[in-house]
Amino acid sequence: MTNTSIRPFRVEIAQAELDDLANRLTRTRLPQPAPGDDWATGTPNHYLRDAVAAWRAFDWRAAEERINAHPHFVTDIEGQPIHFIHVESPHPDATPLLLLHTYPGSSVDYLDMIDQLVDPVAHGGSAEQAFHLVIPDAPGFGFSTPVTEAGWTSARTARAYDTLMRRLGHESYGAHGSDQGAVIARELGLLSPPGFLGLHVLQLFSFPSGDPAEFERLTPQDYAGLEHMKWFQKVGGYNTMNASRPQTVAAGLSDSPLGLLAYSELFNSFGNGTSLVPLEAVLLAVSVAWFTNAAAGMTRSYYENAEAPGATAVNTAPTGVAVFADDFQTIKVFAERDNSAITHWSRFERGGHFAALEVPELVAADIRAFFTAQR
Repeated sequence: MTNTSIRPFRVEIAQAELDDLANRLTRTRLPQPAPGDDWATGTPNHYLRDAVAAWRAFDWRAAEERINAHPHFVTDIEGQPIHFIHVESPHPDATPLLLLHTYPGSSVDYLDMIDQLVDPVAHGGSAEQAFHLVIPDAPGFGFSTPVTEAGWTSARTARAYDTLMRRLGHESYGAHGSDQGAVIARELGLLSPPGFLGLHVLQLFSFPSGDPAEFERLTPQDYAGLEHMKWFQKVGGYNTMNASRPQTVAAGLSDSPLGLLAYSELFNSFGNGTSLVPLEAVLLAVSVAWFTNAAAGMTRSYYENAEAPGATAVNTAPTGVAVFADDFQTIKVFAERDNSAITHWSRFERGGHFAALEVPELVAADIRAFFTAQR
């Protein structure tokens, strides 16, 4: 029988694990540097050298205290442990909201946004803009480990999250997500469970269909977005590796903290150096992945989606999109083809792919604006 209980959880990494990481970092061996030692061919040595030094000085116990400042729980859904942060607003009529994290992130992506969303009054907002937050780690990520069986696609994860929300007593709720989290949020829109209020995302991954009429409607800004797509395809080799040989990749990432740090170059806006993510936030994310030995589950998520049948359904749920300057540029012509109820569209001149870590106040304000309009 499946255990449907919701159990308290506390992040407590054994001192032996901290000592092991410190020892490995002390014995770091950098690769031979690439000519120029820049981001052109991947994570450069000059970045890794500084980041490893910072990681050796990183205060995990202080980070652990910060993480544990919020209530954590774990429950089993279809035999898979799902860890989540659950923070209730002091405002009883607050809207229940899922916050869905990135790759290579986890629930700690959202630590800087929690207070702004659960208590907007304390941040210049109103009680009507408050949220009860549920922030899960996707299967295989963070503390939702290990992955117990194959088949954890984004669609299956979305169904599990709906089960989680109802298990918590939330019969009506919304979702926000970025990157992998945006894909899962859209899957919730496709699922359209009773009481689903809509999704707010930082990206809608819609691409040209080949219809010439689509291109006739593109703006110069849209064409710039297409150039960004082409550039990302050129540097996004991790997509192919994760989707085809996740276990091979995981062997190196699970045994080498340097390898895990280097493979997390996405935190530097796909390696192009525009990122505003503080190094402390990168080290927190990588530390969580290291201590939970999550590399295999994280990379396998790409494989599962690549093996799943392609979906062509249109999302009809209310949808809000926030496009940040240095992120994947969602193109509205394509997005509206695949999502028929886009009711909110905003652009920001500052921030990138990990906007919740870069400009959390902007993301929180846009989430409030979208869901306030859905009430």
